[in-house]
Amino acid sequence: MRKIILWTAALCTVAVGAVQAQQAPVVVELFTSQGCSSCPPADELLAELGQRDDVIPLALHVDYWDYIGWKDVFASPEYTKRQKGYAHAGGWRTIYTPQIVVNGSEDVVGSRPMKVADLIMKHAMAPQKVSLELTRGGNQLTIQAEAKENIGPVEVHIVRYAAEEQVDIRRGENAGRKITYTHVVQDWDTKGRWNGRGSYDTKVRLKGDEPVVVLLQKPGHGEILAAARLR
Repeated sequence: MRKIILWTAALCTVAVGAVQAQQAPVVVELFTSQGCSSCPPADELLAELGQRDDVIPLALHVDYWDYIGWKDVFASPEYTKRQKGYAHAGGWRTIYTPQIVVNGSEDVVGSRPMKVADLIMKHAMAPQKVSLELTRGGNQLTIQAEAKENIGPVEVHIVRYAAEEQVDIRRGENAGRKITYTHVVQDWDTKGRWNGRGSYDTKVRLKGDEPVVVLLQKPGHGEILAAARLR
């Protein structure tokens, strides 16, 4: 497992009809890198989780290992920033790869399947505070939510990902390997906020036919209260 001390300057030292949201699906964000030799087992675990309907897996490739010989072709500084945001919000002293964050509130080493499974079960059993439904017609996405209680302000995130991508890695720690990556986040957009009271209804225009995920998350990298996906 690779670790990096948080906030250090020298990173090198470290046409579809209505589809209703699944019953309280759990969001699993994997922070990974093609330059990390410890990451492939976690990448494989994420692919396995993708076969479940009660889990929404997302792979966010970070850029702070690019210096060691291979530039991750999916990496974005925005995903590194998101990982640091979680660490700041949670009071975690380090960020690392492979790191999994479950429902925006708890983290675990991404290559430890039993601990990941335990966290998923814990969050799946939590009471659902808000329902979420997505409908897509052509290039228009309709988002509808209904609060079961006053949940307070939430951010509305729209995420697009590639279902599967294969990469020949020619340099770095994984040199010579051909690795298949799944659920690779390619676009993350915060569409605004909802006050978390009563109902919420909005429409968004989409491009392309990649899967779309909508998250309702507490501001400041807080808990993910609801999620839904159209594949």
